[in-house]
Amino acid sequence: MTFAAYNSWANARLFEAAAALGPERFAEDRGVFFRSMRGTLNHLLATDRIWMRRFTGEGDAPDRLDAVLFEKFEPLHEARVSEDARIERYIASLDEARLAGEFRYTPITRPVEVSGRLGPALFHLFNHQTHHRGQAHAVLTGFGLEAPGLDLIAFLRETGRD
Repeated sequence: MTFAAYNSWANARLFEAAAALGPERFAEDRGVFFRSMRGTLNHLLATDRIWMRRFTGEGDAPDRLDAVLFEKFEPLHEARVSEDARIERYIASLDEARLAGEFRYTPITRPVEVSGRLGPALFHLFNHQTHHRGQAHAVLTGFGLEAPGLDLIAFLRETGRD
């Protein structure tokens, strides 16, 4: 539950800072893996939807890791808030048996069915978010903007979870 809450908190802080970019800088290629802030934030939403579809069997999921689901900031932000709430609800519904259990899915990059335990796959979901939020952070600082602190320890202290 902590990682799901942290994920929502960090995404909210990142989107608040990214709102200052404006449309041109939001879409500008800054040399990060998914090129721009728009590409990076869309990638995170796309992959979360892919993983949540794998975990739950429900919801829309793109068939590409570089899918641009939303060209504009505001609808992307709204979708991010909604997806983060969905992730938190899903995590809250899990028990130890489910976390230790296996599930099957077919990766987009290598379409052969694989199986894995749910718990480590969830760790991947949250670690992947952290990785690309770091790239988004670099985009903000590259524009000379103040990027938010996204440390887990700051979240724990701010929310009283420490």
